[in-house]
This record gives sequence, C-alpha cells and structure tokens, in this order.
Amino acid sequence: MDYAHQIAETLLDLNAVIVRPDHPFRWASGLLSPIYCDNRILISSVEGRALVQKAFQEKMKALNWQPNVIAGTATAGIPHAAWLAWLLELPMVYVRSAEKKHGQGKRIEGQLPIEARAVIVEDLISTGGSSLSTLEALLAENAQVLGILAIFEYGLPKAQQAFAQAHIAYASLTNLAVLAETLANRGALTGDQRAALENWRQDPVAWSEKRESAR
Repeated sequence: MDYAHQIAETLLDLNAVIVRPDHPFRWASGLLSPIYCDNRILISSVEGRALVQKAFQEKMKALNWQPNVIAGTATAGIPHAAWLAWLLELPMVYVRSAEKKHGQGKRIEGQLPIEARAVIVEDLISTGGSSLSTLEALLAENAQVLGILAIFEYGLPKAQQAFAQAHIAYASLTNLAVLAETLANRGALTGDQRAALENWRQDPVAWSEKRESAR
C-alpha cells in the first residue's frame, strides 16, 4: 500500500501544510522555511491517526524492527507513540527535551524494560536534533535503539548526515518530495514554488540567508 502518498493527501486534506516561499516561516533556530507542516493536526483526525499507526506498523515489519518498548519524543511524538504502543501491546515511555527542574529530575518518563529494545517515534524530522537528543537519553540508560520512525521528513542533508554519523537507522512515512508531488498534482503548487522548496531542501542555510538579505 502506498502510505507515503496517502499520508501526504491526508495532511493536505487537513490543511496541515502551508507553502509560502515569498513570506517564509521562521524556525526556532532562526532559519527561514518556505513550508510549514503541522503534523499535530493529525491527533484530531480519527482516520488520519489510524492511517499513521497502520503505516508505522507496516514500516516496522518491513524493517524487521522488533522492539519491546516504544519511546515518544516530547511533545509531538507522544500521542503517536502511545497509540502505537497500545496497538502493539508494548510498554511506552517518553523522553523530555531536557531533565525536569523539579521532582526527581527525570528525562525519561515511564519505565524502560530490562534489556530495552526501543523504537523512537517522532512526528517530524527537520535537522534531526530532537531525535538524536532522544537517542542519547535512551543510550545513557543502556537501552538498545533499533531506529527512529517519523511521520514526515523534509529530507535535509544535515539530518541525513547526522543520523549516519550516529549510526542510527531512521524511516519516515512520507517526505517533502512526495508532498510537493501531491500538491503539484492538485494544481496547488506552481513551478516556482516547487523549485523554491527543492532549493531550500538542498541548502536551507543559504536559502534563508538569501531571503534575509532581500528583506
């Protein structure tokens, strides 16, 4: 089943994607982006989130990942990790971006099994920073991490390089190329906009700097 296009269609149907190269969005890092993909909207769609969970299951089966715990990345990965863990009848934990400043100062919430084999669940991969931070937290607790699953990835070279350096496998259900193709097929993406998306994907720093200088 072609989950990549189905999920791209679902994201568009839910108005979760905005393409705006002329008025780009600013990330927390300061970089500008011609696209905004709000996967959080999926949690409000019964059909959408069911599709994601089915696709996650099929992806793990194809990759032969057999975890004994599902780890959600806070915060957007938590609901999808919880639904996946429930479907697989597995324990679930979630990993904070930083240790709590109060209480027990935990970073991992929940309880890892002995000899944990975890799959990390993300909603979106951009530069890969949050995924790798989650990976480090799990490895620090002596967990084995089989891989990282995400709903969507931009396909940025920086993320690909970072995962390769960390020697961690990852997979996404859909990506920017499929999303752009789907938008174009709907007549909702011009040639110039598609070129802008690809130019940004190849080098988001240079694209951002060019837009900043033009302001």
